[in-house]
Amino acid sequence: MDTTVSPGAGTGRAQRREARLLWAAALLNGPVELVDFVLPLWAGATLGAGPAAVGALVALELAVSVLLRPVTGLLADTRERRTVAATGALLYALSCAGYAFAPTLPVAFAAAVLGGAGGALFWVPVRAAVAERLEQDPGVYPRLVSWEETGSWVAFVAGLSLLPALGERGLFAGCAAACAVAAGVLLTAPRRASGAPREERGPAARALARRLRPVLAAVAATATAEAAVSVLLLLHLQRGFGLGIVEAALVFLPGAVVMGALPGPLGRLVLRHGRRRVLVGGSLAGAAFAASLAVAPSPPVLAVLWVLSAAACAAVVPVQQAVVAEASGAGTGRGLGLYEAAVLLGGAVGAAAAGVLYQGASWAAACLVAALVLAAGAVLLPYAVRVLGVDDRPAPVPVETALAVPGPVPALAAPGPAPAVEAQPPVRSAKPPAQRLRELAQHVALVVTVQVVLVLVDLSWLVDRLTGARRELDGPAALVHGAGRVWLVVLAVDVVWTLAVVARRPVPPRDGGGADGAVEQGRDVL
Repeated sequence: MDTTVSPGAGTGRAQRREARLLWAAALLNGPVELVDFVLPLWAGATLGAGPAAVGALVALELAVSVLLRPVTGLLADTRERRTVAATGALLYALSCAGYAFAPTLPVAFAAAVLGGAGGALFWVPVRAAVAERLEQDPGVYPRLVSWEETGSWVAFVAGLSLLPALGERGLFAGCAAACAVAAGVLLTAPRRASGAPREERGPAARALARRLRPVLAAVAATATAEAAVSVLLLLHLQRGFGLGIVEAALVFLPGAVVMGALPGPLGRLVLRHGRRRVLVGGSLAGAAFAASLAVAPSPPVLAVLWVLSAAACAAVVPVQQAVVAEASGAGTGRGLGLYEAAVLLGGAVGAAAAGVLYQGASWAAACLVAALVLAAGAVLLPYAVRVLGVDDRPAPVPVETALAVPGPVPALAAPGPAPAVEAQPPVRSAKPPAQRLRELAQHVALVVTVQVVLVLVDLSWLVDRLTGARRELDGPAALVHGAGRVWLVVLAVDVVWTLAVVARRPVPPRDGGGADGAVEQGRDVL
């Protein structure tokens, strides 16, 4: 794995690069998840596509993405990663714009091809670029997953709230704009450190695939079960409980918020207890959730249980990515390309299997099959970690060591003045609690002021919710009404997050920033 840092780069440069990667991941993952959710419904309702055509549309994007993953892995190892990822974000923006203006189904198929290519070109180099700081900071992958999932649930809340006012085509246009912004954020990131080695072509790729075979097989199996559980839950909510799209999305929302909040704390458990124990615990928790689906009596109970599944994913997924990145050595991009291809293939198999199980077997039997596969991950994943020989408990490398330039060990140094050390750019430490609380008070005051205005103009979603009023709004009125709802949800998360951070026991910041320092810089750097 390439973690070479030039003397002039310093940790400030590396963290600025990581911060923009995190922002880009959040900005793009939200539209990706939202489009995947809305696309099948839109294709059927607006373009008149039948079930077979809708399935082909989704399958085409997935196939292109899987086939290009290994290729983009090679590009991530041999080209500037931020440029490759920015190209992917622009392609996905074009894909969303294609859906927004598609008059016929063939245009939608062309947009699906662009979306598959864009996803492959974006995610592999982003994950490979994040791995550049893995040796200095084991929290980089939990942080990446956290930002991805936060972008996802924020996009869902905003998109589904504004869908009545914007329509599907307006929603796709907004997703295209977000992807274009993600590309711009990537292009403003610092370049990869000079002197980073370029990877070799040829048999090394096949040797890497053989080396990663244990973890890829385990990842594909668990991805199959996780996708099956998600589809089974969605089918059960729609057919078993008669929920609509928005109501079903609200069942998934608490788990999505948890998925965005827990990777960081669970990543610290990895440092304390080791990767293998966390993988065992996460796999068993996911299996327990899948089994409990069979007896869940109502959607609120399912929402609570889905939180357990999200917590399991928040523990397991960052460990999988870190293990693959470490085991890939200098071929980080190619290894992560193979990893993502395994995840996508497992997801496709799991989604198809869930439909067959739901129709051909009992609900309880389908849940138990998924639970057994997830429980098998408690054996397969730790075994893969052990076979690959990566560290079970990763430890951060001191900043001084990380910044050292590899070279021959000198003999005895001659007496004399110490060489001058180039000054490094300052790294911001975490905000003090008082500043956090002041900023929270400002946010609350602003939202309260806006809500008062919305009450005066009779467009307050909160008042309608409290009084039980149901109104059909359209045009700008629906847009303002939905925006007020989104703002309240974001404020609620802001309050919970800020109070949790303030209540946590303060930890002295380390030079070079640890997980907390990088999170702060990721939020503040832009």
